Amino acid sequence: MVVLGNEKGGTGKSTIAMHMAVAFANAGGRVGVIDLDVRQKSVSRYIENRIATVARTDVLLPVPTVYEMAGDTVEELAELTMTAMREQDLVIIDTPGSATELSRAGHVFADTLVTPLNDSFIDLDVLGRVEPETHKVLHPSHYSELVWDTRKERARVGRAPLRWFVLRNRLSHVDARNKRAMEEAIAALAQRVGFVSVTGLGERVIYRELFLTGLTLLDVRTPGVAIDLSVSHIAARQELRALFNGVGFTDIIPGG
Repeated sequence: MVVLGNEKGGTGKSTIAMHMAVAFANAGGRVGVIDLDVRQKSVSRYIENRIATVARTDVLLPVPTVYEMAGDTVEELAELTMTAMREQDLVIIDTPGSATELSRAGHVFADTLVTPLNDSFIDLDVLGRVEPETHKVLHPSHYSELVWDTRKERARVGRAPLRWFVLRNRLSHVDARNKRAMEEAIAALAQRVGFVSVTGLGERVIYRELFLTGLTLLDVRTPGVAIDLSVSHIAARQELRALFNGVGFTDIIPGG
């Protein structure tokens, strides 16, 4: 079970969830997606756009199975998750960028937690408080405490330790002072609260453009897909491959 989680919006959770789902499906695995952002439903809309593209173009693309929440109760989520786990080889849960009861409940099911984080001290604040002049970590923040509680609950019921990866996402291609300071702060926080820091995706327009057609970077070489492969696409695919390797995702891709 992979959960995309962060109590901050706009960090790329749905984009990464979709790319993970398609990677797994491309490798022949059965993959289900549960979207806990019951208002915006970004990953659900992404998959709807993909279904529409398949219907419009007849291009053969694997489509993840979406498990829709009819309501917003923790009991329904537990039942839906159990159903998805019985029917699929991998289940991916995409959580909203806010602290909701459903989001917190979704974290409990995670074997692997992936937290995309914009390369900004504003976003880092949800994980830990940083001293403004030295950029030293003062103490963990509310989201780190949520993950700590989740780990304790897993240990209490005898489940395997949670694997937690924090992705520095939407990276600038300029080696700015702020970027170096973020690297140091995240490295210090990783040691303190127990996550693995992974380089995420760069700031590229292509990710926003692909949403409208439901396509991913993994589809650009598929026959019939009308996307011209550019240098930017190639660089983005390399970033995605490095991200997958960093979170150990290739370990759970069938044949990968």
